[in-house]
Amino acid sequence: MAKKPAKYRKIKADLQDQMERNQTHGEHFSDLLDDYMSFYETKNLLIQDIQNRGVTVEYNNGGGQKGVKKNESIEQLLKVNTQMLRILDSLGIKAVQEMDGDFDDEL
Repeated sequence: MAKKPAKYRKIKADLQDQMERNQTHGEHFSDLLDDYMSFYETKNLLIQDIQNRGVTVEYNNGGGQKGVKKNESIEQLLKVNTQMLRILDSLGIKAVQEMDGDFDDEL
């Protein structure tokens, strides 16, 4: 198995840390985390495809029909993101907004 990029490892470690703090243990949850990270890789490939080919792609069905259609990676990206959010919810992980010291909380 190829070594994963640093960002992949950092995200997985962060999620494992959050699961530990939430006391989310067990093989089922570990498997869900692996699913999440697989979706993370798929998401990145879909984004790369959209960047490389654009939001529309040309097609030629070989029967004389040519044209332009939407890049199906866009729809797939939305589905992958939805699944990723569902997995995070199942793991009990919520997005936490970090605040820096410059934030004025006396609004």
